[in-house]
Amino acid sequence: MITASFLTLPQLELPSARGSITVTAPSNIALVKYWGKSQGQIPKNASISFTLSNCLTKTTLSYTPFSEQSKESQGIGRALDHSNFEVFVEGSAKPEFAPKIATFFNRIEAHMPWIRSFQWRIDTENTFPHGSGIASSASGFAALAGALMELENSWSLHPLTPELRAQKTSFLARLGSGSASRSVLGPLMYWGAHPALPASSDLYACVLEHEVHAVFKNYKDTILLVDQGEKEVSSTLGHNLMHDHPFAHQRFEQAQANLKKLLTVLANGDTQEFCALVESEALSLHAMMMTSNPSYLLMKPNTLAIIEKIRLFRRTQNVPVCFTLDAGANVHLLYPADFTPQLMPWIKNDLSQHCQGGQFIEDQVGQGVKKV
Repeated sequence: MITASFLTLPQLELPSARGSITVTAPSNIALVKYWGKSQGQIPKNASISFTLSNCLTKTTLSYTPFSEQSKESQGIGRALDHSNFEVFVEGSAKPEFAPKIATFFNRIEAHMPWIRSFQWRIDTENTFPHGSGIASSASGFAALAGALMELENSWSLHPLTPELRAQKTSFLARLGSGSASRSVLGPLMYWGAHPALPASSDLYACVLEHEVHAVFKNYKDTILLVDQGEKEVSSTLGHNLMHDHPFAHQRFEQAQANLKKLLTVLANGDTQEFCALVESEALSLHAMMMTSNPSYLLMKPNTLAIIEKIRLFRRTQNVPVCFTLDAGANVHLLYPADFTPQLMPWIKNDLSQHCQGGQFIEDQVGQGVKKV
């Protein structure tokens, strides 16, 4: 089995000197949403996303070997914690991020036991606002997993094939953030078992390679920054509120059905049906938030104003432009790249009025984790 192949512990020659590696990983924007998970970061439904290009996390992972290979120096027998690593964001120490990193390291240790042999420093920076609904955890954990896999493969006596490396990177990234599994490659990735996708897995994401119409291989995502502040409710809490949600089962069934429909749309190039499906998914995601207990609302008045203008523009101008939302107030404006000249004046002169400071990010589909 492929899974067994990349989960088998490799034979490594660990370095005796300190070193570092730098990678970038993009965020992604889900077209069919994943909201709700089981223990072990297992999704309740399959999802599919565009990998982005400009919304990146850049991570430099520095390592220092322990001078004494002893149980005491490596902390054998205890959980990995902040004493094993330091976290810096844009040059500033961020000890508040340590619990999430510690949880990630403890989850992946069974698959990378060599991480105990080093003291780690994680330097990271985003090209977009953290915590405002542009999946910073997705790009962050994809970058960290990508850096660790680059190190492991470079030290391995029997390096993994590119396919297995990508699968293991996605597997590891998932243990930090479920959506991070979909940021490893691109331009379209799916994650979660689904009968319409025989290669699909709950453990890692796969590239959607076959039967994708050319129009969807060159899509733009202009991210309208309605609110650049921290979200009032974290994605982790939002996922947990799905456990006892009265509409959870129906939502999971809806997502599975919508993914099957979307596969047909992606194959036949029907951009109008694409718009209808993607917008329905976005609103269903936020409906789950508004009907949870306790309920919460991440959309802002300007989010709704932008949505209304998008629908009016599409109807009057007959342009296949649509919106989707992640777990936040910002609006992702999706459209075929060929319509950029027609849409940019409207975005700059009209939609930007509803953005914080008039700001938006121009992005497009991308290819995933890259070594710098």
